[in-house]
Amino acid sequence: MPFDFSLLNYTLKIMFRIFLSVIAIFCMVQCKSQVKVKRDSIDLQQREAARVEMSNRLKIQMAPIKVGAERTHLYLPILNGKKVGVVTNQTGMIGKTHLVDSLLSLNVNVTKILSPEHGFRGDADAGEKINSGKDELTGLPIVSLYGNHKKPTLEDLKDVDILIFDIQDVGVRFYTYISTLHYVMEACAENKIQLIVLDRPNPNGHIVDGPVLEPEFKSFVGMHTVPILHGMTIGEYAQMINGEKWLNSKLECALTVVMCENYSHSRPYELPIPPSPNLRTPNAIKLYASLCLLEPTKVSIGRGTEFPFEVYGSPKFPDSLFSFTPISSYGSKNPKLKDIQCYGFDLRNDTQKFENFNLSYLISISNYLKNQSDWIEDASFFDKLAGTRELRKQLAENKSETEIRLSWKPKLDNYKNMRKQYLLYSE
Repeated sequence: MPFDFSLLNYTLKIMFRIFLSVIAIFCMVQCKSQVKVKRDSIDLQQREAARVEMSNRLKIQMAPIKVGAERTHLYLPILNGKKVGVVTNQTGMIGKTHLVDSLLSLNVNVTKILSPEHGFRGDADAGEKINSGKDELTGLPIVSLYGNHKKPTLEDLKDVDILIFDIQDVGVRFYTYISTLHYVMEACAENKIQLIVLDRPNPNGHIVDGPVLEPEFKSFVGMHTVPILHGMTIGEYAQMINGEKWLNSKLECALTVVMCENYSHSRPYELPIPPSPNLRTPNAIKLYASLCLLEPTKVSIGRGTEFPFEVYGSPKFPDSLFSFTPISSYGSKNPKLKDIQCYGFDLRNDTQKFENFNLSYLISISNYLKNQSDWIEDASFFDKLAGTRELRKQLAENKSETEIRLSWKPKLDNYKNMRKQYLLYSE
């Protein structure tokens, strides 16, 4: 019987196809295996990077914060052989020793102290006139940078080669220490004097919120187009003043910022010393941005009590509410509604998180006093604090919080983008 070569060819073809299929499957398996290995490798690298980042963050969170003033090795060499002026107040401390005393003990030639609102010792009322004079402990001359003398003059700086700025801020636009910073930077730029800013954490540094100031409402309680809560340290803010050309004639100050160590914007920070007479507690510092807009109204925010900026009330509110009576006292010699019983709200035990500018207080008060069209006594000052007249109008029109927030969102988003380029610390 003859051999069937056609059957053999057919069989060989089938076997060859099977062989090719096996090879293809093998290659696919190998490729997938290599891809998986590569992906696993990438995942491992990413996980390791995340672990290292988390470890570093934990180390920072656990390590004590060092403020700029404490890092003397970074700025003492710059002061060598110079006549030094110091812009500071009671918050300018290195541990338990004031910066001025520390510098003098280190044989730095301090020639002058310049002080902001509330004075060098920080015990003057808000808005109280402060005269220049002499510090009793050191004998150094003190120049008051408040009232009609907000900006250092050529005469003030005639015996100064370099200025140090060391003041604790609270991160709120109308807290006037950043306005003093502006004028100090401007004077330094005009007189070719170097400025060293010793940075300190912002206790509200994790919050960027509120209406952005419109230029027509520029004043000492709001000099720049920033929101009510600007989310920057004093050093970062100084960089922004320079970078945005906000100084007169677009001058630029010769600026050195001595950064804090182990600080990030998300890290909680409680001030060791009250930055002004009526911001006495961490709670008051958190509430300040939201309650300060009540200053030009008929509502008390607790000045003249033991708990300023932690309560609000009025004689016109229901008498079933929490009550307090403002009296003449430390930090408020002549408080609003002096000796008159007020009914209102105690925020000292308020458990809400302070993650933004709180509109609920204003909206609630507007509803309580809606029949009193003049509950805002000084509309002009209210608008300066708000940075816009729109907020006052929105309250009168009973706008919701959502509507109000949407109205300022575009400018706030623009500010947030601009802010990023001046940050010295992680978010």
